[in-house]
Amino acid sequence: MDGEPGWVHPDVTSTRVAHERNGKRVRRDQLDVPASFGEGLMCLIDRNGSFPSACSAVPLAPNKLLHTGPLEVFDKSQAGIYQISVPQWDYPGMPHPLGRLAERPDEQGRVWVTTPHFKMLERLHRDGHLTEPVTIHDSWTGKANESLFKPFYQATKEARTELIQAGGEPYKNYKTRLSIALRLLWPKRPESRSPFWRPDWRMSMVAEASVRHWFSAFKAVQQGHRLIALRNVDAALFWVPDKTAPDTYRVGTGFGEVKAKFIQPGTFIPEGDD
Repeated sequence: MDGEPGWVHPDVTSTRVAHERNGKRVRRDQLDVPASFGEGLMCLIDRNGSFPSACSAVPLAPNKLLHTGPLEVFDKSQAGIYQISVPQWDYPGMPHPLGRLAERPDEQGRVWVTTPHFKMLERLHRDGHLTEPVTIHDSWTGKANESLFKPFYQATKEARTELIQAGGEPYKNYKTRLSIALRLLWPKRPESRSPFWRPDWRMSMVAEASVRHWFSAFKAVQQGHRLIALRNVDAALFWVPDKTAPDTYRVGTGFGEVKAKFIQPGTFIPEGDD
């Protein structure tokens, strides 16, 4: 239900290539852009703190979810998970709003989504980008709260501001502990289950980050920038004529800002802190 994107422009060729990093052989993506795109280079947009930023206002149900079944209308006072039909999406140069989730519907063309993605689809319908309203076939919901993790967001923001200046091991340890804290909501290994075990919260946080990531790219595309790939929840690639990032993004080191790297076509795409 995370709805993370994993999209490459249909006219761009993506190939996995071998690469050496820290003495180890790894594989990276290489994107080849057709000549029809004109002269230019790739601009890799790397979002800062996607997951903790999403915690600033992610809609969650603090108590347990109750089965609320099919709903005629979306109740803004509730949050949870919803079974919907995958809507048709035809906007040129943009991936489906539901990301890879749209590629995994059941036999009836339905998927389960969390509140962030449902609210996203409603907004796209209001703005005229979806022709049909979203139908809720089934649901599990509870009273919504958008500030449950705001103290966590504020603490991580303050820590990042302090530690990014120090860099080195202190900053690496911060990133590691932050990842562990968020993963405790839904540990990968059963034996690591914590008293805060809430898969719906974890999926909602990832979905909120994915939604913000998608809308940022959509805004750039609407203003004429060419998106060539949208990856996970923090990386987007644009084709630009010079070393200038799309002006719809704010370049910087803080939450809500991005790093911009410029890559020559035909070379591998770095990941993380490469």
